[in-house]
Amino acid sequence: MLKISNKSIHEFRANIAKALAHRTRMEIVDLLAEEKERCVCELTEILEVSQSSVSKHLSVLKQAGIIASRREGLNNYYYLEAPCIVEFFTCLDNILIKELDQRKKEIKKL
Repeated sequence: MLKISNKSIHEFRANIAKALAHRTRMEIVDLLAEEKERCVCELTEILEVSQSSVSKHLSVLKQAGIIASRREGLNNYYYLEAPCIVEFFTCLDNILIKELDQRKKEIKKL
């Protein structure tokens, strides 16, 4: 079995976190989680950003191993290679909800 150092694991995790550290890329992951796969043209229309911008974001996510693609005719279709990332987003949402609840309680005390 391949042995990986903790330092390597943390570096790998940091690279994934960096790939997700942009609002547009997080939105792309959400969109792919909803529809299983989408072409660049669909993502461009939904996100209302240029095709080159969407392509750059897709490239970052693909290099991190979060998404993958398949070619059909002239179109590339992108899908989640690591669908478990949705669970990570749920965890982030839970942290956010907890933080907002805490802030509400603090405001009520004022």
